[in-house]
This record gives sequence, structure tokens and C-alpha cells, in this order.
Amino acid sequence: MTDSLADWLSLREAADAAARSQTLLAELVAALPARRPLRIVDLGTGTGSNVRYLSSRLPQPQEWLVVDRDPSLLDRLTACVDVPLTTRATNLGSLTDDLFSGRDLVTASALLDLVSESWLQRLARASREAGAAALFALTYNGDSRCDPVEPEDEWVRSLMNRHQRQNDKGFGRAAGPDATDAADRAFTSAGYFVRRATSDWVLDPAMAPMQRTLIEGWAEAALEMAPEQAPAVRDWLARRWQHVDANRSRIVVGHEDLAAWLR
Repeated sequence: MTDSLADWLSLREAADAAARSQTLLAELVAALPARRPLRIVDLGTGTGSNVRYLSSRLPQPQEWLVVDRDPSLLDRLTACVDVPLTTRATNLGSLTDDLFSGRDLVTASALLDLVSESWLQRLARASREAGAAALFALTYNGDSRCDPVEPEDEWVRSLMNRHQRQNDKGFGRAAGPDATDAADRAFTSAGYFVRRATSDWVLDPAMAPMQRTLIEGWAEAALEMAPEQAPAVRDWLARRWQHVDANRSRIVVGHEDLAAWLR
């Protein structure tokens, strides 16, 4: 399971970096405190793509606390970054004060659509109590577009979105495609100024391995939601893979970045 997740995180890292909003990041940097070193906590770190992206773009020096439930993923990270960091393997279902205390920035990538609205409210309160700014990148917003178009594309997308909203990864029922709206409400209610920006994946034919993995994941979610429609889902999957193999497939997947800082 760890190797499979690590492979997916590696596969998507270039698309993530290309999609992120540099304008939003610049606005956040201007709002960060001037004291140094900048103290950051990264939630759901995985293999560390968020650390690698931000460490070269945030003011130096920095001190990172990186948090994930999988210690083996964190072990891989320590060998491939050159900023001071402390790792902590813990379940983020409960947010403890020591994760946030003394931090200037709370950040995560591709996490918010996996957590519940009540968890986001707790996150906003914990960030507020620490006086920390926040940056959350690449939250799925429920939109996707495929070219060439297949008649079942929208049907599969709707099943996948329903599947996301029924997930529970230990955070309560996932906010799924509604997560950025929920985070906006939570941080605004906690007294933050909130800014959002589009950060869509744009996957061209050269990104065939990622496209294949993504399409397969959509099909698996659709099959879980509508097992009685398995022949239709598998037929759709076969046609989408044919487009990928013929180097004519282009996919856009909707994401948003959200930044928040205290007024």
C-alpha cells in the first residue's frame, strides 16, 4: 500500500507543481510575519512534495514539522530535502495543540477534500489559537473535462464525486468536492482573511502514465458506487484508455488553492 501511494504521489508531483497558484503564494508570503526562522507545519506530508515546492519559495531560514500517519513515507522524505525538519508519525484525526504551537504557517497539499467539515473547523480554530497563517493547495473541486469526450464522462464523474463525499479516512465523512467552500467558511469564521485561486491539473498526452492511473481510479470509484453498472463502466474505461494509448487524450481536473491570514 505504501509503495502504491508513493508511486502515485511521485507521478502527480510535476502536475501539482505546474498547477499551483504562484500569485496566491506571493500574497501569502507578503502577509507572513517578519521574524525568522519561519516555522511551518505540513499536515499529511506523504513523500514531501509540498515541502519541496514551498521550501525554495518561502522566506529563509525555515524550520519544518512534517506530519503523516505513515512513518515509512516520512523516512523517505528526510533523504531528499535540504531544510531543517522534524518528522512526526501520527494520526491527524485528532489535532493536538503541540502540532500548531509556535507555528507561523500551517500548510497541506491535496488533503482538504479527504477531511470532514467539522475537522476543517477544528483546524481553523487551532490555527487561530497559534496565530498562524494557512496555505492549502490542490483541493479537488468536483470538476473534470476529458477530450475526446465520451458519452459517459459526466456520469462517471458524478459517481466519483459521490464516492468522495462518502469517504471516511479517519477525519469523519469527507467534504470531498465541497472542501474549499467548507474551509473558506471555517477560516472566515475564525477571523481570517481568505483568498482562493484556481489550480487545475492540465494533463496533456505526454502525461499518459498519470492519466491511466487517474482514469482507473475514477472507474474503481464508479464501480463501488454502481456495481450493477459494471459493464458500462468497464466499457467506458476501455475507450478512455484507447484515447490515452493513441496520444490524443487531454484531461483537466479542477482544483483550488486557498490561503488565509489573520486580519
